[in-house]
Amino acid sequence: MEVGLRQPACSRTGELFPSGRRCLVMGILNVTPDSFSDGGRFFDRGQAVDHALAMEQAGADIIDIGGESTRPGSASVSASEQKQRVLPVLESLRAQSSALVSIDTTSAAVAAAALDAGADLVNDTSALRDDPAMASLAALRGVPVVLMHRQGRPRTMQRAPHYTDVVADVRDFLAARREAAAAAGVDPGQVILDPGFGFGKTAEHNLALLANLSEIVALGAPVLVGFSRKSTIGKVLDLPVGERLAGSLAAAALAVAAGARIVRAHDVPETVRAVRMAEAVIAHRRGESGS
Repeated sequence: MEVGLRQPACSRTGELFPSGRRCLVMGILNVTPDSFSDGGRFFDRGQAVDHALAMEQAGADIIDIGGESTRPGSASVSASEQKQRVLPVLESLRAQSSALVSIDTTSAAVAAAALDAGADLVNDTSALRDDPAMASLAALRGVPVVLMHRQGRPRTMQRAPHYTDVVADVRDFLAARREAAAAAGVDPGQVILDPGFGFGKTAEHNLALLANLSEIVALGAPVLVGFSRKSTIGKVLDLPVGERLAGSLAAAALAVAAGARIVRAHDVPETVRAVRMAEAVIAHRRGESGS
């Protein structure tokens, strides 16, 4: 599918963040047979679409569709295979849903096809590094793009992560990637930053980043946090993937308190409630409760 000039779908809703400080919830839809958390539960198109609609009904603002697992140790998936996985789901979802849709890919060819099919933003875990064409695509389409920090590649990134100062290193990387995107023609106002929890980081690195998330927020761009069901929660609480909901919700609330604008989650109903509760406390602290 060739790159077209379709008007970005997010223009249907005005700005990506139309409600002031309200944090958006991004529901995860892995159309893969090997994701770390849902283990291929939504590889079937019908099940995937039903799950996406259920997440929207539960309050998800964005549905993040990916056709390539980025779990530690995972192998890359061709652009052709990714498109075969995600496009039928995206097209079916777009016909039934008004939610914003994100395409989770590092491939410009996949992103272009998804945007043509109705996606609204691009979630690039390589921060525009894996595919040289991704920056020009984002600039051409004028869509929001997530730039995520990742040390190494998924297959090997967890073997020996090392930083001089993980918070400073990640902050400086994201600032540099935002500048690189702007130099390629991407509107700085369309950039979202993601510190990349779990992508080439130990549990201690992840905890340090969450504890100091305000330093990433201080860069001035909206910040996305994806801590849902991550191995750090399992290590801290000694729990398997299926029992990490409480830890995920705690991380989501802390992220909102630090200024995150998007929380990426598997468990959407519970996360929406946790986010709204955290916001209510923050609003009260700021004297915005109206009481």
